[in-house]
Amino acid sequence: MDNKVNPYGFGHAGSTSTSVGEVRNRVLRNTYWLLAISMVPTVLGAWLGVQMGFSFFTGSPFIGFIVFMAVAFGFFFAIEKFKNSSMGVVLLLGFTFFMGLMLSRLIGYTLGSFTNGGTLIMTAFGGTAAILTVMASIATTTKRDFSGLGKWLMMGVLLIIVAAVANIWLQLPALMLTISVLAIGIFSAFILYDVQRIVNGGETNYITATLAIYLNVYNIFTNLLALLGVFGGNRE
Repeated sequence: MDNKVNPYGFGHAGSTSTSVGEVRNRVLRNTYWLLAISMVPTVLGAWLGVQMGFSFFTGSPFIGFIVFMAVAFGFFFAIEKFKNSSMGVVLLLGFTFFMGLMLSRLIGYTLGSFTNGGTLIMTAFGGTAAILTVMASIATTTKRDFSGLGKWLMMGVLLIIVAAVANIWLQLPALMLTISVLAIGIFSAFILYDVQRIVNGGETNYITATLAIYLNVYNIFTNLLALLGVFGGNRE
């Protein structure tokens, strides 16, 4: 038996009795399960990163950003290549561990700078979970078509990246806040778009579907935590 993973889930790929609706439900179900599992290496990576004081951004933030993007896109390429095999799951979990390491800088700063740092982190987690639940519910129940949002949302992401890179040198608090607010809105809308793609049959591989939704959730959490630190953090 080969190690091919059925892109529609863990069931038999060749079953002719499986309806289109059942296939889509299976992809969505497996996506949610893998998304939940991906939180484990993320938390582990964040915990290890805090313990080790890990950071790509020490010394030269711009070089750190370039290295981060290179590693991230390396994972994206590998996950896409192996998305129909069990190796794709392994690579996805490896990527989420790496993202946990990257998250550790923000987690460590929040815990070290605010007396209510733990509360801020849990509030951001709860807020992110609420956004995911609401947006996914809308995407699976509404008859409205969100497929046209894709190109506009991607343009928004590119704008955020450019602004974030510029702010490495500008160091403008107002720009940082604007970026965070826009990121939360854009990636929340991306959940609508990505979940509906599964529902409508536009995405039939649960590994790549999980990767897309994971990135949305990750970006919502980090930007929400940053905003909570600014507006609700109690300094030491």
